[in-house]
Amino acid sequence: VHERLVLYKRLASVHDAEELTQLQEELIDRFGHLPDPARALLDTHRLRLAARPLGIMKVDANADSILLQFVPQPPIDPGRIIQLIQTRRDIRLAGENRLRWHLSPSGGVSSPAEARAANVITFFNLLK
Repeated sequence: VHERLVLYKRLASVHDAEELTQLQEELIDRFGHLPDPARALLDTHRLRLAARPLGIMKVDANADSILLQFVPQPPIDPGRIIQLIQTRRDIRLAGENRLRWHLSPSGGVSSPAEARAANVITFFNLLK
């Protein structure tokens, strides 16, 4: 239990993608192939790191849509959000400081969690 808590603390102290990759490599070196829950934890932290510079404070992703909630003054060009809303029928404002992307059904081969993570990253990239 102690070792697990130490690893959780180390994960919480990671502040960029490079540090996270180093921690992941260290975990693989120490423990071998990571189980799915451990990989999911690292992927979740990777998404958290990617969301921070965009001013995203919450991500709610499911099979049908992704909802992003922004901090009150996000560092994103408002014109970019307006452009996305005007050019894409699947992206809409969902209240104050929230943006929703309605997803098309896909028949991909990845797991649902991997597909959601990939869609979240795609949404982040649309905002840049």
